[in-house]
Amino acid sequence: MTDFPRPAVPNGFPARVEPERHLIPRDFVWGVSTSAYQIEGAAKVDGRGPGIWDAYCREPGRIAGGDNGEVACDHYHRYAEDVALLGKVGVAAYRFSVAWPRVLPAGRGAANEAGLDFYDRLVDAVLRAGIEPWLCLYHWDLPQALQDEGGWLNRDSAAWFADYAALIAGRLGDRVRRFATFNEPSVFALFGYGFAWHPPAVADPAALHKAIHHVNLAHGGAVDALRAQARAPSIGCIHSMQPARAAGGRTAADEAAAALLSAYWNEAFPAPQNRGEYPPLLARAIAPHVRDGDMARIHRPVDWFGLNHYSPIFARADAAAPLGFAWADAPDDVPKTQMGWQVDPWAFRDTLIDVGRRYGLPVYVMENGAGTVEQPDASGNVVDLERVGYLAVYLSALYDALAAGADVRGYFVWSLLDNFEWGSGYNNRFGLVYVDYPTQRRIPKASAYWYAYLIRGIMGRVP
Repeated sequence: MTDFPRPAVPNGFPARVEPERHLIPRDFVWGVSTSAYQIEGAAKVDGRGPGIWDAYCREPGRIAGGDNGEVACDHYHRYAEDVALLGKVGVAAYRFSVAWPRVLPAGRGAANEAGLDFYDRLVDAVLRAGIEPWLCLYHWDLPQALQDEGGWLNRDSAAWFADYAALIAGRLGDRVRRFATFNEPSVFALFGYGFAWHPPAVADPAALHKAIHHVNLAHGGAVDALRAQARAPSIGCIHSMQPARAAGGRTAADEAAAALLSAYWNEAFPAPQNRGEYPPLLARAIAPHVRDGDMARIHRPVDWFGLNHYSPIFARADAAAPLGFAWADAPDDVPKTQMGWQVDPWAFRDTLIDVGRRYGLPVYVMENGAGTVEQPDASGNVVDLERVGYLAVYLSALYDALAAGADVRGYFVWSLLDNFEWGSGYNNRFGLVYVDYPTQRRIPKASAYWYAYLIRGIMGRVP
């Protein structure tokens, strides 16, 4: 995959398409990311149990187009083809997630050997391709059986998750070194318990604060389980870090709303996990759920900070909202992707610098990319220049962060494949590879060729 179109940089942003190689550490990790529910399909195959997204997708009006993840990209059956695509792009690492309901259909108790066998095959295939597997334990697919017992509102969820982590580490930890406990806990907590946009579709501040604390406890328990069961693991947690900005009239109330959104989104999980304390704006509300010894159980040593970043987020004051603020759209006068997310590479640069200074950990960008609506052209190609341009300007910002001293050690594009994008269903496409869902045909996009050329050039294999 060496032929590619030159990137069309969007909105007039400058971008160094050919980076100064001296800025990139020799061991910098180039990768792509996916998640289980978004690509695997096979929802009722080989003993997989139901998860919360299976039930949520069946509720009318929840998902655009009435879509669901029952088939998705059929990665469960087509993983060998997808691993071959990884090799063609030339990435050094592949971040994927394990579906908890596939390996523990009831969430705990007896393991499903067929499900574990699938991840054995996947990991072995990735390793044979010369690619390092990065395994995320939880990308939002809680087993429905555990949700029926209270889910993250049940303090026992921390122990359930630690047991699940021990199972996966015991099975795969002889070959997988890189483990993430959670992907974007702030997103599934806030959207699930604050705004009712994700399962379990609750809008209750008390429930949100309880869930936040229990997920943090689960993280700490999982870190200990991974260290006990895996062979020399390197462990992190993946956080969505987006600067929160005031929308509306930008009044003092709007600024306060943005500060509160930032506390929930950017601090509720990284601060206790890495500093042993909740952010001041949330500490009092979470305190009733904290028992003696809890903060020490949460604040476990980790090896790296996983960072997902797409764009700034916006809030406006709303006294009638359960949390006292409302989610807001980006202003009309800023550049945006087709999804309406602001294009702001400088926010990405500043976030990379700030996170490393704040938490003192090496940073790996585990998700970055652009969602678009696209189709093959008359020749059958997908020339996604908007995505290429987005990646170009954001990587330019990453180079600037490196030049400023940020300890960034890897970059993963979201995503390898077009996939099920949660509430958006299949309307928005983030993949480097186009998926024709009726036929499951994979078509590498211009962005896949561009990323392949970029990696090869930086690694010195292309003049």
